[in-house]
Amino acid sequence: MALVIQTKNIGGVRMSVDLIRFFIFVAILASLPVIALLVPAFRPYLRKNPVITFLLGISSGFPLTLLVATMTFWLAKVGIDTATIGFAVALGIPYTIKFLWAPLVDKLHLPFLTKAFGQRRSWLFFVQALLFFSIWQLGASNPQPGNMTLFAVWALITAFLSATQDIVIDAYRIEILEEDEFAHGTATNQFGYRTGNLIAGAGTIYFASQEGLGLGWATAYGLTAFCIVPAIIGALWAGPGKFVDRFAHVSGMKPGQWLTEAVVNPFREFLTRHGAFIILGFVLVYKVGDAMGQAMLSPMIVDLGFSDLDYISANKLWGFGALIVGSALGAPFILWLGMGRALLISGLMMMFSNVMFMLLAVSGNNYWMMVAAICTENMTSGIGLTVFTTYLSGLSSIAYTATQFALLSSFAGVGRTFMAGPAGIVAEKVGWVGFWGFTVAAAIPGMILLWVLWSKGYVVQSIHQVEAVDEKALKEPVGAARIFGFVLIVAGLIGLLLSQPLEFANSITAIFAAVLALGGLLAWKGQGKPSGSQIS
Repeated sequence: MALVIQTKNIGGVRMSVDLIRFFIFVAILASLPVIALLVPAFRPYLRKNPVITFLLGISSGFPLTLLVATMTFWLAKVGIDTATIGFAVALGIPYTIKFLWAPLVDKLHLPFLTKAFGQRRSWLFFVQALLFFSIWQLGASNPQPGNMTLFAVWALITAFLSATQDIVIDAYRIEILEEDEFAHGTATNQFGYRTGNLIAGAGTIYFASQEGLGLGWATAYGLTAFCIVPAIIGALWAGPGKFVDRFAHVSGMKPGQWLTEAVVNPFREFLTRHGAFIILGFVLVYKVGDAMGQAMLSPMIVDLGFSDLDYISANKLWGFGALIVGSALGAPFILWLGMGRALLISGLMMMFSNVMFMLLAVSGNNYWMMVAAICTENMTSGIGLTVFTTYLSGLSSIAYTATQFALLSSFAGVGRTFMAGPAGIVAEKVGWVGFWGFTVAAAIPGMILLWVLWSKGYVVQSIHQVEAVDEKALKEPVGAARIFGFVLIVAGLIGLLLSQPLEFANSITAIFAAVLALGGLLAWKGQGKPSGSQIS
């Protein structure tokens, strides 16, 4: 019999699904220290740096939820029409293309602040001060039908500042974690991110709503803005980190030298590594099968005739718990197996978890089969998310952490959006059983590329996949063709990342894909001897 979610009146406040999710989340996190005391592979969760990345994650996770989920709820409450609310899609664009200004975070020193706090913390404190102010202004902008201009301006400013904060926090996280706690720190950062999501979602609405504290939206947004504080505490606790300023000893750099170091060299350093283009191909397709399945799960559930409450309980509660457990398991998973085997096995687990949805499609309206399929998929996705994020972090050179991680995460986003686009067409043509079989097959190219990378020594068992930057290679002339190639890579990547939110025509999207491929070829041209920065 299906599990039915019932709301109960507790102390005059109705228990919502979000509140239940919060209890599930807290219970799982509270159990981690106990498990860590009993199981050696979990013990790094108790260390200082993973706790700090949890604090950083809270500050990183709250603004996007505040901008998208909470904001759309607010606008609907004050009578803004659905078409106008749709502008919120544009607020995700800064997060998508944040690699464009990541070089500034990597290389631009801030007067007084950088000297006092170091490169990463100076940018973090600077951006957070602006973000705090912008969220207060956003909350106070009082959107009304026909009077949305001020609200929209502050929403866009907040989105830009939030994306910039993510650049800083991602780089800082990578630079403060030690090798044997890296995966655990990545997982706790995700836990913190979800904590920020919950606070900015259910928490802000509870502050604002008359059914909650009734403080109003301006006060609610202002209170939620204090979620920047955990990152401040964590940063003061952690210290400056292992940021590498390769030109700290050079005074009076010319503008051309600075641009080469800040903008060109992060691309050149990565693209001249052993197997760089195979690595990018793997990053692009590794989670395509998983992304295609997630895109079509809700339509299949509706088609099979499940009630809304059945789906909410299975996905938002059972599935949410499985996702958090899977994320926690991802770190010891890497510790037990090493990075190469962890990528392979987690990829295979995600690949074959979709077989459960084939069985669900065959069995039809069977609640517990749906719970089993969703829990299996979310558990494997949680493991895979921790493993893959840790891998991307390890690919980022310590000399260009912010730029390279922002670029790699954006590149991975192409696979989750653009390449998962045909999912609906496939489902319509072959039916649900055939569709889920197709998603299993769609994961095979990623597994093949991973095997090629591993067999050639381009994926190693340690977390960090690169050694120090090859200074000699970076002093060689770049060449006009290669610089033009870098420009085309950026242009093609931007086009693909914006093709979904801005609804570009398919032909335009294909052009951007071709531009990206041409840029890669030009950047590769004249590569000659690899830089040798890749660990082998």
